[in-house]
Amino acid sequence: MPLVRIDVPDTLSHDTRRAVADGVHSALVEAIGIPADDRFQVVTAHPAGGLIADPNYMGISRGAGFLAVQVFLRRGRSDELKRALYAAIVRNLARNANIRPEDVLIALTENELPDWSFGNGIAQYAPG
Repeated sequence: MPLVRIDVPDTLSHDTRRAVADGVHSALVEAIGIPADDRFQVVTAHPAGGLIADPNYMGISRGAGFLAVQVFLRRGRSDELKRALYAAIVRNLARNANIRPEDVLIALTENELPDWSFGNGIAQYAPG
């Protein structure tokens, strides 16, 4: 049930954007067991200046290919699973989209079952 937002530079081709989205989804499936058909993603391309990241924060050398991945998901994964997810995302993006691991920021936002509606204005996981 995650909702994934991916913000990329508009210099990435549509095929590369799709490869990034596919890589993030594959990582969610392999690292934390998300069902393969549970895919909800928003990919937004930004012009020059639309993505701002410190080029050296925490000693990590970021370049013009910086992108951000936000994952909204249900609370409850261990720190170990989260670390496995981060590693799987950057591994997939490097392999499938030629994205440098240094250029990938990942942020998780956890919530509870009643915080989701998949359509029709109904909280499917919290009927009431």
